[in-house]
Amino acid sequence: MMVNSNLATFSDWSFNSALAIYLVVLVLHAAEYGFTRNPDRKRELVGAGGPEIAPDLGSTITQGRTLPERLGRTAVALTVLAAGLHAVSLLLRGLATQRVPWGNMYEFGSAICLVAVVSWLVVLRKHDVRHIGAFVVLPMLLLLFVAGKLLYVEAAPLMPALRSYWITIHVSAAILASGVFLVSGVASLLYLIRLPHEANPERFAGMGPKLPTSAALDRLSYRLTVFAFPIFTFGIIAGAIWAESAWGRYWGWDPKETVSFISWVIYAGYLHARATAGWRGSRSAWVNVLGFATMIFNLFFVNLVTTGLHSYAGV
Repeated sequence: MMVNSNLATFSDWSFNSALAIYLVVLVLHAAEYGFTRNPDRKRELVGAGGPEIAPDLGSTITQGRTLPERLGRTAVALTVLAAGLHAVSLLLRGLATQRVPWGNMYEFGSAICLVAVVSWLVVLRKHDVRHIGAFVVLPMLLLLFVAGKLLYVEAAPLMPALRSYWITIHVSAAILASGVFLVSGVASLLYLIRLPHEANPERFAGMGPKLPTSAALDRLSYRLTVFAFPIFTFGIIAGAIWAESAWGRYWGWDPKETVSFISWVIYAGYLHARATAGWRGSRSAWVNVLGFATMIFNLFFVNLVTTGLHSYAGV
């Protein structure tokens, strides 16, 4: 199967352009966060001519176009542009190789980050949490850098072991769930900063007041995980079916299968803990953060370093 080198080159240009714009987005969101005044102080002014409080996520709706708002709106507009270029890079990679554009770790990591960006944009349409955009964009940008600079490989046909229609079903489910889990994990990390600040304003005094309320961040991480977990479960089941058709067994406990199962148990534990009295709050948030860390470990360490049927080491 021939590879269209021109399309592959345009794909690389689109990816690098998106990466550069994401970096600008990070700077703008960081500036927006830095220039944002203490929302806790604004809440004290409600009823006395001050701003209103958004009912869904406890964020502040400012009147007029302040500097932070202009910076934030520009960042969101550039995020949409970067996401478009990001999507084009994957589309062109797929057209250049005449296959799904997630056949190696570079493409796989890029696709996960695109899902994370799109998930974040969907969240912004529903909730006024734009001012925490820097915390979402930063890990996504780091993962994109790792994928594009350390894991990059030239466009090529699929390796024989991956030439199956199951790669469309199984891997696409893993990509979708992982991208959403990324945003959920960031929300839980911010929750673990905001909650102690609400209990003691002297803790995280520089960062805590500007975050959405702990209840808002808790709801956000929970809703995202509720959405992603069934998709993740389906992806694991689809992977087991693929393994049986390819290797004659549903489960072999190779490193990736084992860590994927551990991740599934952790996220199931988070959803259970979130609904269990005595485990709600910081305990369940830590479980979600552990799931997030395990997912990242599985994606970028297990795939590349360990050996086994699922290993991408050397690919």
